[in-house]
Amino acid sequence: MEPPSLVLCAIESAARVYPDRPVGFFMKGLHDIETEEDMNRARNLFPSLSSFDNVHILPLRLEELFNNTPLQSWYEKVDPQKEVYWIHVLSDACRLAIIWTFGGIYMDTDVISTQSIPLDHFFAPQSTSSFSNGVFGLPRIHSLVWEFMDNFVQNYRGEIWGHQGPQLITRVLNNKCKSVTLSLKEDVTCGPLTFFVPDRFYPIPYTAWRTYFIQWDNLPSFNKSFGLHLWNFMNKNEKTMIPGSNTLVEHLYRNNCPSVYEAERTKYYMVENQINKTNGDH
Repeated sequence: MEPPSLVLCAIESAARVYPDRPVGFFMKGLHDIETEEDMNRARNLFPSLSSFDNVHILPLRLEELFNNTPLQSWYEKVDPQKEVYWIHVLSDACRLAIIWTFGGIYMDTDVISTQSIPLDHFFAPQSTSSFSNGVFGLPRIHSLVWEFMDNFVQNYRGEIWGHQGPQLITRVLNNKCKSVTLSLKEDVTCGPLTFFVPDRFYPIPYTAWRTYFIQWDNLPSFNKSFGLHLWNFMNKNEKTMIPGSNTLVEHLYRNNCPSVYEAERTKYYMVENQINKTNGDH
């Protein structure tokens, strides 16, 4: 119930880029959201988001979400205590069920939106050999999502990192679109599906994730990107946006989630002033 600033930035940036679309953020810690008033109260828990009427903070009710999908039998049998990557495979399952139920665009909460995606049937490969499941878009009750969920259960290997996520998407789409070759230069299509070039969301690859947290002599424009994936899983030392650091991530916060940026800036300088006052007292 205390999401880090990057999560709040991801939500705010999406709310700004898609002002006419609902932006849903699902939280496992919420239990009593039944009415519009409840949703407004939940949004007000996060002051930097409270002014965005299109932001909806929603409870993640797993049994309800997986009900009447292939994931239901898996969820009823799986033992979280024996899973090596439980939170990750659970998240992989949830995103499929959410898009099956609601449709639209799924985004990880370490993706900062920069401009609107013009399509609604798309995937975002992170290389020419691998799809990702960090961002994708499909209408609700789409047969391909059912195929993903079925493959998730039939070929379950939760002990292998990524097997239920990016590797699942890659397995199914490679089988479905055998004649399509992913490109670094242009988006390609497979029937109604569009496969974006990696730069649409991954202009900085996961191997270079630290560059988001350093100063740049010339800031990139990312004109070809719809959003930027900050690879939070790689961030083991929990690097954060520091106001006044003049890093790339500070630039992204300032431009794409200014409300969160101002809240973090105020908090940072209040702490800094308190430290200085304490040191002065000594």
